[in-house]
Amino acid sequence: MKAIRPFVFLVTIGFLLSGILLISCESKQSKSAAEILGDPAYVAISYGGYRQNTREVVPTVEEIKEDMLILEAMGIKVLRTYNTQQFEHAARTLQAIDELKEADPSFEMYVMLGAWIDCLGAWTDKPDHSQEDLVNNQTEIDTAIELALEYPDIVKVIAVGNESMVHWASSYYVGPEIILKWVGYLQDMKKKGHLPADIWITSSDNFASWGGGDESYHKPELVALIKEVDYISLHTYPFHDSHYNPDYWMVPPEEEDLEALEKIDAAMLRSRDYAISQFQAVEEYVKSEGIEKPIHIGETGWATACGFLYGSGGSRAADEYKQKKYHDLMREWSASQGVACFFFEAFDESWKDSQHELGSENHFGLIDLQGRAKYVLWEQLDKDVFQGLTRNGQTIRKTYEGHFPRLMEKVQVPPSKRDPGSDRTSMVPSQKQLESTKEQPYE
Repeated sequence: MKAIRPFVFLVTIGFLLSGILLISCESKQSKSAAEILGDPAYVAISYGGYRQNTREVVPTVEEIKEDMLILEAMGIKVLRTYNTQQFEHAARTLQAIDELKEADPSFEMYVMLGAWIDCLGAWTDKPDHSQEDLVNNQTEIDTAIELALEYPDIVKVIAVGNESMVHWASSYYVGPEIILKWVGYLQDMKKKGHLPADIWITSSDNFASWGGGDESYHKPELVALIKEVDYISLHTYPFHDSHYNPDYWMVPPEEEDLEALEKIDAAMLRSRDYAISQFQAVEEYVKSEGIEKPIHIGETGWATACGFLYGSGGSRAADEYKQKKYHDLMREWSASQGVACFFFEAFDESWKDSQHELGSENHFGLIDLQGRAKYVLWEQLDKDVFQGLTRNGQTIRKTYEGHFPRLMEKVQVPPSKRDPGSDRTSMVPSQKQLESTKEQPYE
């Protein structure tokens, strides 16, 4: 294994710089990661501000400020980003938050800063999962340290890698020993005073990568990593498994006589319980190794559109009604458990599947690219929380022009276990069901 290149700039002036920055931020509103994560008042979300079909068009600081004010109006106080060096998105996000705090001392927003980790030859036809891309990974980590020192009142978590250990990330994954190396490096920087003492270090990965799934992940290096991180950040996606592992999702025989909306609501409850079961599987594995460690949800979400796999020709999971049900159920459960839940994601981003407009990855946002708030946010719009706020010159308004029956025309019942090919037409609920749902939108 190659030795880690010294971070020359920080080693030379790190103590002086960090001391000055830590003193200067004392006057700014700031809490530690331990105080923030799991506090229901600090609602968390994943954030990407890209508005075009490519990440080469980076949102400006002013555009990101627009987004931050929208998120603040939604009650969001913690963001998650994914890499540090590409396209300056993370740096601009931190600058935007800092400028908003300077202008308004009551403005409060914190960041879980991601450092992307790749294997050697990542994103080529010959990735080498036994080795890492040392140049990329060192630069990601060094930049994360630099940003954390520049904005110590904002950056409260550094996440080493995003789904970097899960085996289905075949373009770039690495073994837990690589993540362990960098987590240990950052923990050592804390001990030496080169990072704020209250910053938490983690890795954000699929629940299986944290020991909650296949035994092929149960390695001594993973156990060492669990001991080294300050907390576990796990991902769980019942939405995706509605296609890949649909047994929990499909309508069982005992529910065949239910009304259409009742079938959907029952499927969403099973989806929540499916996510909880993955969380609990990680808990059980960690405890089985004799380790006590906080666990939070680094990602979970629900897409609202899909032309395949999760759409009308597949599991019929993607729509705004189901997104709201899952969002509200997961927020309720995580708050009751003292678990942070970074819901994926704040805004739609079309670069993620730029070749397919209806690719599900483009439609996980709570607000679309036209500035329209999806059903999950309609109640907040009714309370005028977005008054005076715009995105790209567009006022924040409801999808479907706020017409609930039109929204429900896109909603489909999950496939039946008895007859998976049945009920492929759009679900049109009765007027009684519509009225009941309007009166009790969170039920």
